[in-house]
Amino acid sequence: MGDTTMQRTVDAEFDIDSWDEVPYDEPDEGPKLTRVVIRKTYRGALEGTGVADVLTSQGPEGAGYVASERIQATLDGRRGTFVIQHGGLADGEDQTTFGTVIPHSGTAELTGLSGHATEARQGVLTVVYSFENQPD
Repeated sequence: MGDTTMQRTVDAEFDIDSWDEVPYDEPDEGPKLTRVVIRKTYRGALEGTGVADVLTSQGPEGAGYVASERIQATLDGRRGTFVIQHGGLADGEDQTTFGTVIPHSGTAELTGLSGHATEARQGVLTVVYSFENQPD
């Protein structure tokens, strides 16, 4: 894997600019399944835009989603793109989110980016990351 620089953590607030959903399974019983394309604007330590293709399951007492999101942004003073695979689960009381930077998805100055991302608070993406094979 090579040397990695120190791991850093940043919070980036985001706004949802568009939410285009199309149900693809609406059974008489059980959760509805939907495909959603979401466009976001990030600000703060991660400055840029994102577009995500999201699959959701929404029922009366539980929900979940999985998504692939390409982010075009400046992170730690470096500009480029990267892709995160992320998701979440909710049971009406608790929610859990998870996400990982897809290996080798970083471009331009974000080449070598690795890490994970979570949405611990609504509208805030927390990214824990490092850069491989980069000088400290």
